[in-house]
Amino acid sequence: MTTTLPSPELIASFIDIVGSANALTNPADLVPYLVESRGLYKGTTPMVLRPGTVDEVSRIMKLASATRTAIVPQGGNTGHVAGQIPREGKADIVLSLQRLNRIRDIDPIGNVIVADAGCILADIQKAAEEHDRLFPLSLGSEGSARIGGNLSTNAGGTAVLAYGNMRQLCLGLEVVLPTGEIWDGLRRLKKDNTGYDLRDLFIGAEGTLGVITGAVLKMFPRPLGHQVAFAGVGSVEHALALFDKASSLCGAALTGFELMPRLGVEFTTRHIPGVRDPMATVHPWYALIDISTSDSAESAERMVHELLEQGIAAGLVENAVIATSEEQRKALWHMRESMSPAQKPEGGSIKHDVSVPVSSIPAFMKEADAAVIKAIPGARICSFGHMGDGNIHYNISQPVGADKQAFLDRWREINAIVHGIVASYNGSISAEHGIGQLKRDELAEVRPEIEIELMRRIKHAFDPAGIMNPDKVLRAD
Repeated sequence: MTTTLPSPELIASFIDIVGSANALTNPADLVPYLVESRGLYKGTTPMVLRPGTVDEVSRIMKLASATRTAIVPQGGNTGHVAGQIPREGKADIVLSLQRLNRIRDIDPIGNVIVADAGCILADIQKAAEEHDRLFPLSLGSEGSARIGGNLSTNAGGTAVLAYGNMRQLCLGLEVVLPTGEIWDGLRRLKKDNTGYDLRDLFIGAEGTLGVITGAVLKMFPRPLGHQVAFAGVGSVEHALALFDKASSLCGAALTGFELMPRLGVEFTTRHIPGVRDPMATVHPWYALIDISTSDSAESAERMVHELLEQGIAAGLVENAVIATSEEQRKALWHMRESMSPAQKPEGGSIKHDVSVPVSSIPAFMKEADAAVIKAIPGARICSFGHMGDGNIHYNISQPVGADKQAFLDRWREINAIVHGIVASYNGSISAEHGIGQLKRDELAEVRPEIEIELMRRIKHAFDPAGIMNPDKVLRAD
């Protein structure tokens, strides 16, 4: 694989495939494609290609394979681990899927939607809604994140508890291989046991095995009842006990159970326009509870009231509010989804996207909090996330008045502390954001040697030339 700048002749050949209007080479035009959302990584590229058809993607990959040119697929550039960013100082070409944004078919009876990989997530949600259906993946970045990136990172979001992550929401894929060959796996079957499941290899592979260009996605009937409650609780242990009650009482109707600290509420109300504290009373922790029922609005209302009554009677819930309108429901979720960006005005933030067994969340957080405060006295821990599936965004804001860069320079040190505790609970260092460049080397340290070797064998089988998103997930040979 070449790491030197492509020749003018090779650049011209790539431009010929997509047309000059869809090949960016001006440095100013390249900037939006080169920096990841947190600003931790900035890559370099000689050009960005924006194909408009699957055939153009195929032709790009054939040329790249023949010339051993590195290709970095990119969707909405909303990823948090720099999996979509070209390497710094190399000659990786960015392949943007933005123009592949067509919804190909919607089948309400079969509950599937077939879409290009460049479709924006919010547009998929809207298309499903227009057919009285639900596409349940929901992210804070859903207005710009694209389906191909969601699939490549196996995105989870806020409704994993009820609907699963992208692996569970996808029936079939269309993929352009590094050789330019097209695998048409756009099957709509819920049951298909014919050999290896190639689909699952590409989902979560972060563009290292091929370019996802299309997908068959699952839709669901829209719930008839929907209630959202915001409960103040005294501890993480109480939140876990409330989750246990919610699981028993609500079953599959429990679509979300989010844990939030008081500090996160303060950050969002301080920095996010329009966000206000839903309660007049202050509590150490909060649970955001989302209930959706298929039979009636009344059943969801009964369910949420019974859950909160049981929680108050058991001493788990100190206070609670129930949204009385769709506007209020959205406002409560907006607070939760704003907790990451709300940390930015507070200075440096060292972030972790981890998961542990649900029952271990209180013990993990207690141990991690003590270790972090010992390492950085005055650090402000803002840990929140999907309590129902064990995924905690364990984020740490700098001490008040501290030097931002000096704090961020300890990123790897603090990562090692937190991830070491995660490992002791048999958890994962990446619950939903992926590995990319940020966690690539750490992955090799925390996973068994045979597991890394099997990944390398898969990578080599699909991409022997090593041109597909090199140095992401696994270090290039």
